[in-house]
Amino acid sequence: MISGPTRWGALPQRARWALATLGGIAAAAVLLPMFAADASREIGDVMATRLVPPLTRDAQGTFHVLGTDAFGRDVLLRVWVGARVSLGVGVAGSLLSGLLGIALGAVAAWRGGVADRFIVALGDMLLAFPRLVLLLVIASLWGPGLGVVVTVLGLTGWMSVMRLVRAEIQGVRALAFVEGAHALGVPSRRVLVRHVLPNALGSALVAVTLGIGNAILLESGLSFLGLGIQPPASSWGNMIAGGREWLLVAPWIALAPGVLLVLTVVACTVGVDALGDHEPAQRFPTRPHP
Repeated sequence: MISGPTRWGALPQRARWALATLGGIAAAAVLLPMFAADASREIGDVMATRLVPPLTRDAQGTFHVLGTDAFGRDVLLRVWVGARVSLGVGVAGSLLSGLLGIALGAVAAWRGGVADRFIVALGDMLLAFPRLVLLLVIASLWGPGLGVVVTVLGLTGWMSVMRLVRAEIQGVRALAFVEGAHALGVPSRRVLVRHVLPNALGSALVAVTLGIGNAILLESGLSFLGLGIQPPASSWGNMIAGGREWLLVAPWIALAPGVLLVLTVVACTVGVDALGDHEPAQRFPTRPHP
């Protein structure tokens, strides 16, 4: 993996662009709402402030870079507050599915037998159903909410990571250093955790990082359908849903979060792809240490 600030110049240009874009979006999501006035967060005189076009002032003299929505709320502020939710849900959901996939893939490859067949069969069964359909069914049964969205994303996204980890561990466990560790009497669990897993996580980490963009997109879809983050809390999905009825009158309401959503997903995809191509070959230990 790439580490250290001195390696920034060695990264491909598209990787630097993607990381800079994601870093800028994350920094803006954290910092901009902190400096916003409290009045801009509240619904005031709706008739005087609603549907103000971008780069204009409302009847009260307040300047709005991205305009206001149907309730007179500043779209720029809501976009970055929603970015906190969407990015947080995407990262948390992808990490949860990644941890679950790594754990199940390691158990399936290392134990084999019944455990392997059961985990692989469960993953194949879940892969047979479209993920969006599973998300809609589970979210409708449990009810919408932030915790439900993260949990559902984690429970429905581990299958591909599990398969990658399982295949990598099956390849690594056949190498000489694993046999040497067993010959030295190293406990099987220690061999898995200390020697096998570190050499089998490269592809899984790429898949988990790539899943962040997919999780953000799925969260936005759930929120758009009313099964995700619920108003008055803002996310990119429910902002797009709230602006769809104003597309002809005030397209900026849905356009601003939509553009950021597309930009974030593209940056995640391009960045992970570039880093995966740039990642150096893994080095296996020549002598296991009990």
